[in-house]
Amino acid sequence: MLTLGLSGNFSESTSDLVPYLQSHLYHDASACLVRDGVLVAAVEEERFNRIKKTTKFPINAIRFCLERGNVTVDDIDAVGYYFPENTIDMTLNNLYVQHRDVPARYSRDLIINCLKTELDWDLPSGKLHYSSHHLAHALSTYVRSGMDEALVVILDGAGESGSGSIYRGANGRLELLGSYPVQSSLGLFYLGITKYLGYDFGDEYKVMGLAPYGDPTRFREFFESIYAIKPNGDYEIVGNNLGLNVAGSAFFDRGMLPRRRGEAFTQEHKDVAAAAQWALEKIALHIVSYWAKSTGLQKLCFGGGVAHNSSLNGKIIQSGIFDQVFVHPASHDAGAAEGAALAVEYHEGNGLSGRFPQLRDAGLGPSVGSDGYIAERLAEWGLLVESEYCSDIVERTASLLAESAVIGWVQGSAEFGPRALGNRSILADPRPASNKDRINMMVKKREGYRPFAPVATPDAANIYFDLPDTDANYQFMSHVVNVRTEYRAELGAVTHVDGTARLQITDHVANHLFHKLVSKFGDITGTPVLLNTSFNNNAEPIVTTLDEAVACFLTTDLDYLVIGNHLVRRHPDWFSNMKFLTVELRPTTRLIQTATPSFSHEASIVHEIHQNFAGGATAKISPEISLLLAQANGIATLEKLGVQSDQFAELHQIWQQRYVTLCPPVEQ
Repeated sequence: MLTLGLSGNFSESTSDLVPYLQSHLYHDASACLVRDGVLVAAVEEERFNRIKKTTKFPINAIRFCLERGNVTVDDIDAVGYYFPENTIDMTLNNLYVQHRDVPARYSRDLIINCLKTELDWDLPSGKLHYSSHHLAHALSTYVRSGMDEALVVILDGAGESGSGSIYRGANGRLELLGSYPVQSSLGLFYLGITKYLGYDFGDEYKVMGLAPYGDPTRFREFFESIYAIKPNGDYEIVGNNLGLNVAGSAFFDRGMLPRRRGEAFTQEHKDVAAAAQWALEKIALHIVSYWAKSTGLQKLCFGGGVAHNSSLNGKIIQSGIFDQVFVHPASHDAGAAEGAALAVEYHEGNGLSGRFPQLRDAGLGPSVGSDGYIAERLAEWGLLVESEYCSDIVERTASLLAESAVIGWVQGSAEFGPRALGNRSILADPRPASNKDRINMMVKKREGYRPFAPVATPDAANIYFDLPDTDANYQFMSHVVNVRTEYRAELGAVTHVDGTARLQITDHVANHLFHKLVSKFGDITGTPVLLNTSFNNNAEPIVTTLDEAVACFLTTDLDYLVIGNHLVRRHPDWFSNMKFLTVELRPTTRLIQTATPSFSHEASIVHEIHQNFAGGATAKISPEISLLLAQANGIATLEKLGVQSDQFAELHQIWQQRYVTLCPPVEQ
């Protein structure tokens, strides 16, 4: 059976379904192709439309899945969607109540129409199936774990009516054992703290990274007042307005105002983050320990958005509750698309027949291309970059890393999930503590407290890190563990302030080339560990294509770029040679001119460039750049559009923030 699984909303590429669509409504759009239970292809739509955690319909992801699977729409037996039909349609109905000028169309019609418009696919209504949200999460996590009998725990913001579901997985079937209501959502609880600290939906990992800088005891009593631990694995979050603002009023009553975006973090903020993380871990451990004891199950499959809290995952494997723990690399809603595909087969076959091996490699997305294609395309970028073919790219890269270079590394197929695991990575020497601040400033343009992860060979992992006895899948960077005390100074760039690290272990089976690189760096330096972070800047998702990798290289301070077997440097005249590139606005980018009142008779005109989607940024631009971009069509070069040398800096900044796309011209 060949099934296509989908997650996300129904917005077109250039506009949202309704104006000002909220970014949390059916986020992390993705598509997955599953053949008889085997995962063939999987990718998030954000990797194509370049909108983080996008809610748009995953049409580009669908096209990729068909291409990777070498199939046509006629080969697809069924399409699965990751929420029940009534749940989706009720949400849509609420949107239509608020936006009375938008035609009321519901999910089945919207999906079928999108597929017809974009792919000329007349999908019969009977081939479109809907899944319980938590069942979709549970199936993807359980099936990819390689386990036969296991406890399956799903914790997230909200499914259709709950925020947590507990299953017994055995013999290809899932038995629902218990559930937790939305009112007690751990995902929404943590999101509330995230927003109090000045962040937004999707930034929960930043709070997790901030927590080790704080003292959890300062606000422990406060957090204990807003939740209650109950018998039999139960708990309650008190007076939480459906989990959306659990702590806001209580903080206000204590005279604690929310942090505003851009304000410095105080010790109070750090202590709040620490206490929130502590509370999350206490409640989650209460849940899993009860269900482990009551069922006698010694293996855990953990999924849902909360399962991306790697500090919590570290506490679970350190607790000794389970013999084995598996966390899916795409535990968030993108991974539920895979579960939606599995759910079709699951329901039709009254369970899943056969047992599948544990997922070891998340490289299920688009390939960077062959060496021939890479060489040809880099030559087209030749006025901005110089490239060199290396007969031993591993040896060359390892040597440069040992000489303190920071390198963008692009190989093979893009990873499924939010983390770069060796195919779309930025790599550096993990030893100098200064590398953390250096990379945060030169590439990520982000808060200096944010940690970076180490990747190690299996042998090195056991030497440098204190690995619990629990068997865990470390290849997906899902678990925080302790760095051994005697090696914390040696691994200064990847050891967090509390002596921990979010460890990735790479081996020759899961990723032969990446394992070889880490090993070679160890041969040169004596430390077979690298700093590994995702290849992107602060304005975009992880890079997918060669062009995106080159753009990120040229708009950051990376020392080198490696794509396939090619080592890339900047051309000496690259900055002035930008004039030979074409420019175009992105599909969701808009130019805005606003007349502002003034005391004189003439109004002042403000020129801005705006990303037209939920959470999209806006920047002021000069009238000259606004006029230039108004003429941009992706064909004419900047030189032909009349760009002046003193405008390069402003253009480069706009490019850096991904308001526009710059590329070599296409030969006519």
